[in-house]
Amino acid sequence: MSKNIKVIAFDADDTLWVNETYFRDAEHQFAKLLSKYETENKIDQELFKKEIDNLYLYGYGIKGFVLSMVESALELSNYQVSQKTIESILNIGKEMLEKPIELLDGVEEVLKSLQGKYKLIVATKGDLLDQERKLEKSNLLKYFHHIEVMSDKKEKDYQKLIKHLDIKPSELLMIGNSLKSDVLPLISIGASAVHIPFHTTWVHEEVNDNEKSDVTYKTLSSIKEIVNFL
Repeated sequence: MSKNIKVIAFDADDTLWVNETYFRDAEHQFAKLLSKYETENKIDQELFKKEIDNLYLYGYGIKGFVLSMVESALELSNYQVSQKTIESILNIGKEMLEKPIELLDGVEEVLKSLQGKYKLIVATKGDLLDQERKLEKSNLLKYFHHIEVMSDKKEKDYQKLIKHLDIKPSELLMIGNSLKSDVLPLISIGASAVHIPFHTTWVHEEVNDNEKSDVTYKTLSSIKEIVNFL
């Protein structure tokens, strides 16, 4: 890792606060609503396929997830699903959007410790309005110099961010829970990355052994380890 780090970027969901757990709960509720039509495993599979098919249209986030649930419900039920069930699906999404922010252990103390030593930013993907709402409710905005809500987290997206920050790739450190989104693209462009796994990971964010072989990055068990690591 470069000793010339000037900017530390934090992923938001499942790095600063709990997120993916709510999606798993929502999937379970969705499967219960459609249990008369298919098994939970089949419903999960079809919903995931629908989400991936819709990514190019809706992007990442709860709203796209809800639209994919509605589409899946129509198709799985052969368009027999009731209006009340559709309403229940919409309510699942509203409940997700209204969830309180549960910061992960040690997040605020780490930000306090790093503030002033580095330029701290958030680099997250998802729905702009939802991410802004969560940042506001988290009471963490005061620690960050810049907030970047990205449509995706590929190499070109990070290169654009680096250009915007007017830094060299070697001066950026990314911290996040996803190898696919928060680590591997950074390593590829010459930046540094620290992986802090979350106990639940969306299947779309998983990587195989070949993708991460011969790639150097650090894995920590908690964000609290960052301060000593740096």
